[in-house]
Amino acid sequence: MDQSSGIGVLKGIGAKTEQLFHNLGVYTIGDILLHYPRNYEKLPPITPLKELPELMKEAEELTAAIAARVDKAPYVRAGRNMQITSLVLQEGAVKADLVWFRMPYLKNTLKTGEWFVFLGKVTRKGKLLHMEQPQIFQPEKYDSMQECLWPCYALTAGLGKNKLSQTIKKALEELDLSRDYLPEDIRARLHLAEYNFALENIHFPESEEALEQARKRLIFDEFFQFILSAGMQKEQMEEVLNGFSFLPLDGEAQALWADQVMQSLPYQLTNAQKRTLSEIRKDLRGRKVMQRLVQGDVGSGKTIIAFLSMLDAAQSGYQSALMAPTEVLAMQHYQTFTELLEAQGMQIPVVLLTGSLTQKEKRRAYERMQLYPNAMIVGTHALIQERALYDNLALVITDEQHRFGVKQRETLFLKGAQPHVLVMSATPIPRTLAIILYGDLDISVIDEVPARRLPVKSCVVGKESRKTSYDFLNRQLALGHQIYVVCPLVEESEGLEAENVTDYAAVLKEQLPQGIVVESLHGKMKSGRKNLIMEQFARNEIQVLVSTTVIEVGVNVPNATVMMIEDAQRFGLAQLHQLRGRVGRGESQSYCIMINTTDSGKAKKRLEILNKSNDGFYIAGEDLKLRGPGDFFGIRQSGLLEFRLGDIYQNADLLKLASQEASLLLSEDRRLEAPGHESLREQIQRYLNHQMETVNL
Repeated sequence: MDQSSGIGVLKGIGAKTEQLFHNLGVYTIGDILLHYPRNYEKLPPITPLKELPELMKEAEELTAAIAARVDKAPYVRAGRNMQITSLVLQEGAVKADLVWFRMPYLKNTLKTGEWFVFLGKVTRKGKLLHMEQPQIFQPEKYDSMQECLWPCYALTAGLGKNKLSQTIKKALEELDLSRDYLPEDIRARLHLAEYNFALENIHFPESEEALEQARKRLIFDEFFQFILSAGMQKEQMEEVLNGFSFLPLDGEAQALWADQVMQSLPYQLTNAQKRTLSEIRKDLRGRKVMQRLVQGDVGSGKTIIAFLSMLDAAQSGYQSALMAPTEVLAMQHYQTFTELLEAQGMQIPVVLLTGSLTQKEKRRAYERMQLYPNAMIVGTHALIQERALYDNLALVITDEQHRFGVKQRETLFLKGAQPHVLVMSATPIPRTLAIILYGDLDISVIDEVPARRLPVKSCVVGKESRKTSYDFLNRQLALGHQIYVVCPLVEESEGLEAENVTDYAAVLKEQLPQGIVVESLHGKMKSGRKNLIMEQFARNEIQVLVSTTVIEVGVNVPNATVMMIEDAQRFGLAQLHQLRGRVGRGESQSYCIMINTTDSGKAKKRLEILNKSNDGFYIAGEDLKLRGPGDFFGIRQSGLLEFRLGDIYQNADLLKLASQEASLLLSEDRRLEAPGHESLREQIQRYLNHQMETVNL
């Protein structure tokens, strides 16, 4: 058994449970070990039963640990398709009714006259306090456990936290993690824990100090592998000369098709767009392979820059390819490019290639890619599949760069004979961090938003304002506009109090007028279903879309004027800003309503930053100032670059250390071929392979 073995090889994982793990994105032993806790909790203090009513004066429910003596034996009754065990506890005038489902053996466990601690949610049922399925402990055992940190995981319906924890424990026991891939001199220099210690303590920490050491090591690993793999690619590319020279060549005076399109646009490019296009054109006419990042805020106009660059390639007689992270976005680019070319009467073939095309459609796309040497090709990960062959590929572009790994970008590059590389991102990363993360790229920044766009009006409200928010949604719908609602969860999750897409869509259908079509969307849906829903929303056949952050890079819908985000405090500011960028794309005033469901002063302060500015780079900088190190009980906030634990803002110091160590290592052993680096080379290869297997939806 190794990290690539399927999760089903572990004892106790049958076909049904294996599918539940697949729903969480867990397919292998390695995946389950990387399914890190969201946060950690300590067990609540023991509360005498008679004190519970006072504690519950202000709460409908309460998680509590009740210490009580069993005075009456529990009884078992037949329920609907199950046996129900009931126990009544009493202390003075206070009574509590405890029930367990399918656990009849508890009748023999809970002996009369003995004391136990019952841990679970307490609710009211008439005059009785009520607990369902509480955990049972001996008082001495519970006392010893109160100082422990207990992991809280992302779960899925049918898979509880106990089963998940047991599976992780079994994987840790059966897998040999004794060989550490990280060179010992790096670990010693930075005081990093061993890998096996880090994995064990990230899941089951011995103490707060052990958890902090584990997080430090694993976050460093994430950054180090990312930067090292990018640096190795840069080393290989530095000396590559390019055979593709774009028009006009030196000394040539030739009218460019891209300039013709620019002159006919109903708007003027901003100075930042013109500067960025000039930097790209200079690279495309040079002798070396271009490797450039275009970083621009949401709505800054990166797509038109990509189109104009691809048009330069087409006029020069070369193919270009743009890879988008979702089929919805790829289809949007395809339609936009086709319309722009038709408006100019330009007969340049635009080819669409996505995973959901039929086999016949894919064959047709492959044929056109071979037939037209100056085609503009748009697609998803399908562009890097083995059957996708190019005839004359001179420019490759990846859209929303943080959604793709280094290996995916490299694979697209290898589809051509050393084509130029352009990557685009709407993620507002401060320049100091961007230089580290994208050290293999030159950087252009589009730091202006077109003047024609009305700024989105934002507000942060509490859950008590939800009714008022619904009234506002109704008024916008009455004007014929459409609405996005974003929730942090797909479905109800054990141990995590937050709104979910499935239940919220059902609630909105009851709250909104008849005739308003409400639909839900999330990443667990099949691609075809997601594409259909987004297309229907774009055509206004759906008026309200309740979604997870899968719409963060979704389709352009100018008629959508409201973005309402539930449990907004659970998202990073950069991600909230990305979501807000889904609206404000038409002529009407647009709004972003962020519902904060916590009383935390820190959360309120963070969210207020979004009220003050629509500038993503300002927001990112303020977020960096607010978030200091050491907050390891919180949920990872940035939502950037798909790191599992690492946060480029909160862990900026570790990011810089990882960059320094990766640079030092590559200066000494650029291909990791020196003695002692065998394990590291294998780990980087596993990392790159995993990137290729991961499809971000």
